Amino acid sequence: MNLFKLNFFIFLSCSMILFFVGIYFMYFNMIYFMEWEMFMLNSNSIVYVLLFDWMSLLFMSFVFYISSMVIYYSNDYMSEDKTKNRFLYLVILFVISMMMMIISPNLISILVGWDGLGLVSYCLVIYYQNEKSFNAGMLTVLSNRIGDVCLLIGIAWMLNYGSWNFFIYSDYFLSMYESKFIMGMVLIAGMTKSAQIPFSAWLPAAMAAPTPVSALVHSSTLVTAGVYLLIRFHDLMKNSIFFDILLLIGCLTMFMSGMGANYEFDLKKIIALSTLSQLGLMMGILGLGFMKLSFFHLLTHALFKALLFMCAGMIIHCFGNVQDIRYMGKLMNYMPITLISLNISNLALCGMPFLAGFYSKDLILEMMSMSETNFLIYFLFYISTGLTVMYSVRLVYYTMMKNYSYFSFVLLNENSKFMLFGMAGMVFMAIFGGSMMMWIMFSWESMIMLTYVMKLMVIIVIIMGAWLGYELSLMSIKNFLIINNQKELLNFLGTMWYMPIIFSYGISKKFFEESGKLNKLFDQGWSELLGVQGLYNYLNNNSNILQMIQNNDLKLIFLFFIMFMMFLYLIF
Repeated sequence: MNLFKLNFFIFLSCSMILFFVGIYFMYFNMIYFMEWEMFMLNSNSIVYVLLFDWMSLLFMSFVFYISSMVIYYSNDYMSEDKTKNRFLYLVILFVISMMMMIISPNLISILVGWDGLGLVSYCLVIYYQNEKSFNAGMLTVLSNRIGDVCLLIGIAWMLNYGSWNFFIYSDYFLSMYESKFIMGMVLIAGMTKSAQIPFSAWLPAAMAAPTPVSALVHSSTLVTAGVYLLIRFHDLMKNSIFFDILLLIGCLTMFMSGMGANYEFDLKKIIALSTLSQLGLMMGILGLGFMKLSFFHLLTHALFKALLFMCAGMIIHCFGNVQDIRYMGKLMNYMPITLISLNISNLALCGMPFLAGFYSKDLILEMMSMSETNFLIYFLFYISTGLTVMYSVRLVYYTMMKNYSYFSFVLLNENSKFMLFGMAGMVFMAIFGGSMMMWIMFSWESMIMLTYVMKLMVIIVIIMGAWLGYELSLMSIKNFLIINNQKELLNFLGTMWYMPIIFSYGISKKFFEESGKLNKLFDQGWSELLGVQGLYNYLNNNSNILQMIQNNDLKLIFLFFIMFMMFLYLIF
């Protein structure tokens, strides 16, 4: 049995065990703290604390399940890669880092898993070792480094409390001045990891990683770490201005990424922007104070988003690593199982009734409609839902409805049993996972009361989004520009509101220019001549003279002998 199959069975077993233990903990409302005293230094006890409750156990179960399917899928996807075992070890390290973060109620142990995620994600993004991957990896790791620094500052400020176990101080947190600063730092850390505005540029760039990694990273591990951290800090942040900020930023991120996905042609980037949109939805509903609902959407989203990436990976694999959706079309004739899976995950993403996404998205929109929000937030929530349907329909149009536009010699097939099995495992959960988790997690203590029109708003927005998505697909972008003459507007919307330019190139450009000038003036200018290079030339010339002297030349030997004798004669 190869390593991929072995890890698949181990991870799947862990997932099943953790799932049933998590349900047991939820049913009996149990929370376990486990303390491991690592060592003692001058009466200071260094303790590693673990927290096991229904939330951490269920989340770990989902991460293990998706990881097992991704590893099984990778057995075929990475089969041509000579270093596929290294890839597997990196994925396992990635999952372990996520586990350490999930079960930590302590800021320092959270940082261990948090930094592990950042480091291993960098290694995975630069896995293909080309210039694009290196640039994407650097953007990813430096964006996440901001969050790491904020967590470190939060750790330093928690010295005032005597311990870093933030669960213990929940009653006193908001009454103390330091807590507001710590909360601000944790909020920024969560926003960087979950790629909220203005840190959104790294998420589409991270698509340079292998597709199985994208399926894992963008569903249940790296990007959800920020949301999970803020869910854990929910009790300490409620009724504060931080949740109002989170609500606005989450809604803007959701709107921005939904608009961007409608003008994108890279298959993986469309799905990445879709992930960004769903993260904005999680952050928005968390900002309204519905912590359990945000966690519920985090779990259901993980199921259908992993499947969406797996289907995209199968298509890219068959197309010889081509990711442009304009080449695709009529794929149902060549890859029926993959396209059925893609449509199931797409419909779950749109909130199709009785699929995984419906249970969380419909509930989120109805709870938001009942909340005391202003019109801007209400408008952004519903418009962003419509935009989700738009880019999903657009993706379906380009993969299924339009004519096939690639090489006429078609070699598309889906013979890979490993990849199909991995997708089948996720299809099952994308269909039944939402209803299952709904029945497990929610006890109906409150009733949703909405007017007839507000109750129908969700279905109206979905139908409008589907129609607009189809219309947008029919007219090409070129014709759209000629008709409306709105090139700048579309450029603005399609490039994530110029965010990659402003927050990556914009910040680094001036530094690069100045360092280039310094390099020209100093390193390659006078300091080169008067410094190391000058010293080298001086020593080189003198060593040539010494070399000439040390050559066994008879004339020189006689000359030195005569000079030596004259020297002795003068002295004595």
